Amino acid sequence: MQSTDHLAASRYARMRWNTPLSQEHAALLLQRLDVRPGARVLDLGCGWGELLLRAVAAGGVSGPVATRGVGVDTDDAALARGRRQAAGRSLNRHVAFVMGEAAAWQEPADRVLCIGSAHAFGGTDAALDALARVVRPGGRLLFGEAYWERPPTPAVEQTFGAEVTDLPGLVEAARDRGWRVLHLSTADQREWDDFESTWLAGRQEWLLSYPEDPRAADVRAELDDRLREYVDGYRGVLGLAYLVLGR
Repeated sequence: MQSTDHLAASRYARMRWNTPLSQEHAALLLQRLDVRPGARVLDLGCGWGELLLRAVAAGGVSGPVATRGVGVDTDDAALARGRRQAAGRSLNRHVAFVMGEAAAWQEPADRVLCIGSAHAFGGTDAALDALARVVRPGGRLLFGEAYWERPPTPAVEQTFGAEVTDLPGLVEAARDRGWRVLHLSTADQREWDDFESTWLAGRQEWLLSYPEDPRAADVRAELDDRLREYVDGYRGVLGLAYLVLGR
């Protein structure tokens, strides 16, 4: 049985967004982000922009003053998925998906999202400095970043980088750069487990459907390694904080 090439499409197929986040938690973050009618929303490192689409819809796209959004990423397939989702929700006239480097973007917006993309700027500190230049005065930033819930093993620290700090360190990094913390919440264990499971799920399903595919052995090894790294390594050790920041 030939797979054609469903493998590439399966990578993120079961994921709502590429971060540990429940729908209820996302709704809370959007409420705290407080997107107003007519606002300009920017998502740097947007992937397929699910949270961006929800933010624009929350701000309102009907009436004389419509909310508009831009998502920026370097992943062609993710951007194409975002455009399809925008069209399916009649948001394609209000949200644009742009191929580009997050760190190179200069046009400011009223509300900015940057979740799990600090590495594109060179790390947490550099991202917090750079993002200050694209958040308009009086605007807000939704910043999602990793932190250590517990001290990592040397192997886990090597995987995620020595620059990851604990939660107090992350909060102080934001405060030291002139940001005020308007909201703080963290991904819980169920959100992490769901994120890791759905990250694997599309390819797990592909593997079950095409066990004789020549690529199956490599895919099986990759998935098993990732699950082992999570369960034996960083589950309950690596956290993800969501900060709504203003200045």
